[in-house]
Amino acid sequence: MNKFELQSKILKLKEEKQAIILAHNYQILAVQEIADFIGDSLQLSQVAADLKQELVVFCGVQFMAETAKLLKPEAKVLLPVLEAGCPMADMITGEQLRSFKALYDNPVVVCYVNSSIEVKAESDICCTSGNALKVINSIPADKNILFVPDRNLGSYAAQQTGRKIVLWQGYCNVHERISAADVRAVKEKYPGYKLIVHPECRPDVIALADFAASTKGMIDYVADHDNVIVGTETGLYDQLQARYPEKNLAPISESNICINMKKTRLEDVLRSLEREEFEITIATEIAARALSSVEKMLRIK
Repeated sequence: MNKFELQSKILKLKEEKQAIILAHNYQILAVQEIADFIGDSLQLSQVAADLKQELVVFCGVQFMAETAKLLKPEAKVLLPVLEAGCPMADMITGEQLRSFKALYDNPVVVCYVNSSIEVKAESDICCTSGNALKVINSIPADKNILFVPDRNLGSYAAQQTGRKIVLWQGYCNVHERISAADVRAVKEKYPGYKLIVHPECRPDVIALADFAASTKGMIDYVADHDNVIVGTETGLYDQLQARYPEKNLAPISESNICINMKKTRLEDVLRSLEREEFEITIATEIAARALSSVEKMLRIK
C-alpha cells in the first residue's frame, strides 16, 4: 500500500475502534498527519490526563506511552514499535537515583519526564522542557535540588531561575551533538535568520541562540516570525515547513535525527491498531509513586 492507502486504512480502523492517536512533534510527517493530537511531552501528558477514549495509540517513545498509561490506567495504551526507547532515559536507573539522593540532606528530586517509570517513582516531581522553570520556582528556597537525568535542561533551568541545582550527567544524544561551530556555520549560511533551539542543547549553543524553548514554544515562535533556523530534531522542522510553506525556515542540520522517534512508520501504526499491540503495562506497586510525581507537575500552572 502507498502512503495514502495506509493513512486511509488507519483512519477508518481508528474510527471503528473509537481509538485516539497521539504523536510527538519528532515523529515522521506521515505519522503526524494521521494523529488526532501532535505535541511536546507536556502537551501530550495533559491530553493523556483528560482522555475519554479507552484505546490509545501512542506514536512516540516508551517513556511517553508509559506516562499516558500512568495518567489513564484504565485505557489500553499501545506503543506501535516496542523498541522505540530513549537513550537519555537509560542514563539513570532507580537504584542509581537512590544512591544519588543519599548524598544530600533531604533533597527535592526534579525528574525530567524523559525518564523511566522507576526513576519517576524515586523522584519528587517531574518536569518537561516546557515547564521546567515553573517547577524549579515552585520549590522552597532552602531545599537542595537534584535534577535528573538531563544536565543541559537542568543547567538551563539553573541559569534562568538563579537556583543552585545539582545535575545528573545525562543528555539527549541528538541535541548534545549540536555544537557552537555548527551554530556559527548555519548562521553564516543564513544571514539575518533568528536561531531557536531546544533547552536540551549544550549551554554554549543556547548562549548563541536568539530563543530557547520546548518544541511547543518553538512552534509558537515560528507562528509569529519568518526567517528562522530550527535548532532541534528534524521532525519539528518538517512539521513547520509543511504548516508554513511560505516561510523561510532552515534546519540547524538535516542529519539531526532521533533514530528512536523515526522508528514508527505507518505500517507499524496500522499493525498496532489491527492487533492491538504492543500494550503498555506498569506494575501496580510502582505506578502510584510514579504517578504522584507526574500529577504534581501537572498541577503547576
